[in-house]
Amino acid sequence: MADPFIWDAALLRRYDTHGPRYTSYPTANAFSKDFAAEDYQAALARSNADGRPLSLYVHIPFCRKACHYCACHKVATKATKVAEPYLSRLDREMVLIKPHLDTRREVAQLHWGGGTPTFLSLDQMSDLIDRLDARFGLSSARNRDYAIEIDPREADVFTLRHLQALGFNRLSLGVQDLDPRVQRAINRVQPRILTEALIDEADRLGFRSLNLDLIYGLPFQTRDSFAATLEQVIAMAPARLSIFNYAHMPERFAAQRHIRAEDLPGPEEKLAILRITIAMLTEAGYVHIGMDHFARASDSLAVAQREGTLQRNFQGYSSHAQCDLIGLGMSSISCIDDVYAQNHTGLDAYERALDASHLPTARGIRLSFDDRVRRHAIERLMCDMELDFDELSEAFGIDAPSYLADALTRLEMPQRDGLLRKEGSRVIATPLGRLLIRHLAMAFDTHLPAQPDTLFSRIV
Repeated sequence: MADPFIWDAALLRRYDTHGPRYTSYPTANAFSKDFAAEDYQAALARSNADGRPLSLYVHIPFCRKACHYCACHKVATKATKVAEPYLSRLDREMVLIKPHLDTRREVAQLHWGGGTPTFLSLDQMSDLIDRLDARFGLSSARNRDYAIEIDPREADVFTLRHLQALGFNRLSLGVQDLDPRVQRAINRVQPRILTEALIDEADRLGFRSLNLDLIYGLPFQTRDSFAATLEQVIAMAPARLSIFNYAHMPERFAAQRHIRAEDLPGPEEKLAILRITIAMLTEAGYVHIGMDHFARASDSLAVAQREGTLQRNFQGYSSHAQCDLIGLGMSSISCIDDVYAQNHTGLDAYERALDASHLPTARGIRLSFDDRVRRHAIERLMCDMELDFDELSEAFGIDAPSYLADALTRLEMPQRDGLLRKEGSRVIATPLGRLLIRHLAMAFDTHLPAQPDTLFSRIV
């Protein structure tokens, strides 16, 4: 199997530092507790002037069983009744947001994440959709992007039919690995037949796009074992694949303390897994969108990248550009106008705020002009794998090469090492540079902490 480009393991190891994933800029560690609910409300009101479409993210934090690799904000419980008061609080949050928002704006995107959204019963899912529709007015447009994350262990063909009736048209299935030994080590035993049955039914029902999540770097994985998983996944023919890099940070995430460091693949083996992943998926016809995302050439993600309209947000890459994002639920982050606002990450604090009729905003940031310039530069680099300084100059009325001289200086060594090249007003990531795009983006980051290894995962 031929590599799609010249592989330089030594160079990849040298640049494999810790850094942000840039689902936002500035990243969440720069958010301030001085940012209050009133600041978020003001941003909601300002956003009405532009009338951009809305994107709604709903966080369902509950899981019946915690997976050992997980770094999400979650609540492990088998009692589905705990969802009822949470759904009531979600509705209260919507009620508090609605007066500040022009709800005639189209809800172009909807995403339920977690946790495990399929923790909810079918009736609870219907109830939540009804509440969202009553408060914001959901869309029936064919090009809407309504997605939900699914645990195949907690869903069946009836679940998919119900989700389709509720208006969802895109699914994301958590798989992680198909090797039984790896599954046992991460506390997520999931026979392949469960995933295959849902994929077959989703295809029969005509869901527009289906994504599978995998993780590399998990305990007991090898290049051969992960290749076997990939071979089976490729045969399932999903439109999209997310191949996440496991970040072992047990000092921050208690669930990961169940994973022994000595069971994890070493740096050499992990790079080998990444290499074979890219080679196999490229050979199977997938486009490497960037970082951990792959898609069929006909999928909307690949189309958006070719057209220069791909966007980066808290769910990764998105084909729906220029939406204002409203995050609902504990830990959710909103991106409205020129602010980021994050809700309380703990369930108790989230509930207390809403019970007192206050928005559950815990922290946030209003972007300065410099932040907005650098956010645009980082997003275009992460999405297009290149950055046009002429376009940046025109968009912000600046001399971009002069304004971002500090970033260009930091990019000189990566350029000498062959990670990027310059063509006229553009800097373009090379195939090897695309794997290290997070490192290239860090050149533009003025909020980066002095010791990023305590906050962020390794790049590859």
